Amino acid sequence: MKKIIPSFILFLLIFYSAKGYSQVFSNPNSALKSHETLDILKIEATPVITIIYLSIENRIEGGAFCADKNIYIIDPEGKKLFLKESSGIPVCPDHYNFKFVGEKLRFTLTFPPLKEETKWVDIIEDCSSNCFWFYGVTLDNELNTKLDVAFNLASDSKPDQNIDIFRNVLDSIDSQNLGIEGLLYINIINAAKENADEVNTRVWYKRLLSSHSPRVDHYIKYLNDKGIKY
Repeated sequence: MKKIIPSFILFLLIFYSAKGYSQVFSNPNSALKSHETLDILKIEATPVITIIYLSIENRIEGGAFCADKNIYIIDPEGKKLFLKESSGIPVCPDHYNFKFVGEKLRFTLTFPPLKEETKWVDIIEDCSSNCFWFYGVTLDNELNTKLDVAFNLASDSKPDQNIDIFRNVLDSIDSQNLGIEGLLYINIINAAKENADEVNTRVWYKRLLSSHSPRVDHYIKYLNDKGIKY
């Protein structure tokens, strides 16, 4: 005999199942980003949608901002998830005119769901000029906490100590090909350079160059633009 589940019970089962797979990442770390004052406040990943909460601070008189309709997430497998809707931000060419320097605009971008256990993503605005992007956004709360601790320690430490701080984090994730790896290499290289340690600067630059870090070419360009090149 076929058992029929009442519709309200079926709804509750679906709701709590979805709730169980939902994750929230507050202030996730990213490896590189295009706009200094554009920050990711939170990412909610659910089985049905992915919502990204952002904030941008105006730094100039007469500043304006908009979000192009062509925005997408790239997952670690290279799949693009295109923007479904935005809220709190005009769609280009319409734009929001900031009222004063220091004003912050908060907005959200909604995308299709990510695969469960996705550890990092890139977020790309595909437009004609002044486009924004984030590389290596970390979707792992444990790793984000570890990174926060490392950055806080590094802010009060000497360059030679910072090499060890970031190397310890890198060693713990180096085989996972996470999007944040390039940033750890950059911090090690910068610390070695600041410590006037030419040998270590060169060694770690070469290690980054030969690594399998996602978007390694962007990190090399970042270093080259700072005058670090071997």
